[in-house]
Amino acid sequence: MLKAGVVGRAIVMSLALVLAGCSTFSAPDTPSAPAVKQPPAPAPPPPATPQPPARPPQPSTAGAWQPLVEKARQSAARGDYEQALALLERAQRIDPESGEIYLQLARTHRARGDIAQARATAERGMLYCSGSAQCDALRALAY
Repeated sequence: MLKAGVVGRAIVMSLALVLAGCSTFSAPDTPSAPAVKQPPAPAPPPPATPQPPARPPQPSTAGAWQPLVEKARQSAARGDYEQALALLERAQRIDPESGEIYLQLARTHRARGDIAQARATAERGMLYCSGSAQCDALRALAY
C-alpha cells in the first residue's frame, strides 16, 4: 500500500507539472506608467562645405603686353598692318580680356580697310572695356 500511495502522489505531481507548463501567465490588469516623450535630438550641424583654396593673386599682365601694343601702333603708323595685327594677337594671347588690346585690334582692322572685322572686334572688346573713354571708342568702332 505504501507503494500505491507513492505512485499516486507521483502521478498527481506529474499531472500538476504538465498542467502548469501548458498554462499561460498573464499579468493582472494594472495601468501602465505614462509614456514619457523625450524631445527630439537636435539635428547635427550640416557638414561644412569645403572652401576652394584661395588663388594666389595674379601678377598684372599689362607690363607684358603693353610693349607689344606700342610696337603694333608704330607698325600701323608705318602702314605695316600685318605686323601690327601679329603683335596685337600676340598681346591678346597674354591677356585675352584686355579692352585696350581689342580697341587697338579694331583700329588696325579699320585702318587696313576691313570694316566688318573692325566692327566684330570692337563688339567683342565692349565685353572687356574699362573706363568710359575706352568703351566709347569701342562703341564708335562697333556701330
